[in-house]
Amino acid sequence: QVQLVESGGGLVQPGGSLRLSCAASGSISRPNIMAWYRQAPGKQRELVATITTGGYTSYADSLKGRFTISRDSAKNTVYLQMNSLKPEDTAVYYCNANSYPNQYWGQGTQVTVSS
Repeated sequence: QVQLVESGGGLVQPGGSLRLSCAASGSISRPNIMAWYRQAPGKQRELVATITTGGYTSYADSLKGRFTISRDSAKNTVYLQMNSLKPEDTAVYYCNANSYPNQYWGQGTQVTVSS
């Protein structure tokens, strides 16, 4: 059974940084795509960034240059470095693992950007 556990969320001032972590327990088949999504209050969940087994990354256009996704396969962990945070980045951030036909979600971690 695969479990994804996010950590690293919290309250940060505008312009600040946070690094989210997603630790996977259990074995996720390869190849796989790991991703971060977010959901703001009253809005649909949206894709933030993805990273493949081979390290290829992609980002939502609006977040390019501020967010960086990475993975440490030895630790079964995916990271999301978030810089220059804005109030509109406030959301619950979810980790996702996709290895067809299986898909797994974490429970989410709250990120609040406010002065």
